Amino acid sequence: MESVTGNHHPASTGSAQAVAGNTARVIREWIESGVYPVGSLLPSQRELSDRLGVSRTSLREALSTLQGLGLVMSRPGKGVYVTQAPEVQGAEVWRFADSHALTDVYQLRYVLEGFAARLASLVIEPEDLRLLRTNWQAMTQHIENGDFAHASQLDFEFHLQIAMISGNKAMAEILRNSGDVMQESQRLPYYKRGARHATCEEHAAIIDGLESGRADAAQQAMTTHIIQAAQRAGVHFPTGR
Repeated sequence: MESVTGNHHPASTGSAQAVAGNTARVIREWIESGVYPVGSLLPSQRELSDRLGVSRTSLREALSTLQGLGLVMSRPGKGVYVTQAPEVQGAEVWRFADSHALTDVYQLRYVLEGFAARLASLVIEPEDLRLLRTNWQAMTQHIENGDFAHASQLDFEFHLQIAMISGNKAMAEILRNSGDVMQESQRLPYYKRGARHATCEEHAAIIDGLESGRADAAQQAMTTHIIQAAQRAGVHFPTGR
């Protein structure tokens, strides 16, 4: 078991995913507090891993998450630089790290929601499309207002609605019963500066795919959205595509 300590941060133990998440949180707090201001170079990985009491693997996962959020950038041969301060004070990196790896959640969504969109495209009705567009408009407005809590709730409802349209009750129930985890995975990408409206554009493409009645197009739009949302949250996983 590994621990994360230093600069008045309490020790944390748990799974590898939890350690990586806590490591990212500590480094993020250092950036927020000005310990490492924008433009500064972080200590070497060896120094950071020793200081935090974590393995190089956990540290690299944490830095990958922070890079995905746009907070740091790795420059080959030079090190890792702070590129911007977190926009939202105290925002957690992934608060379900003790029970669910963020990568696992996105992979589940990729498989489950991609197929749900495929099924939904074959049976979707005009009223379903109207409701999805209404959701899209409301979510877009909340994103423009910087209200990511309500935006992520609407984001979750959009995906749940598609699962319900598909007619597969088991898939819809999985999403509904995992609502907190799923919604958190939909909230994180909004903190990637310069890409906040990407979700709106991707949801619009999903609606277009569903409306076309072409199963391949709907599934492609959904899986592309989930891959790109994962990347905005700092998660990259192979799909074989």
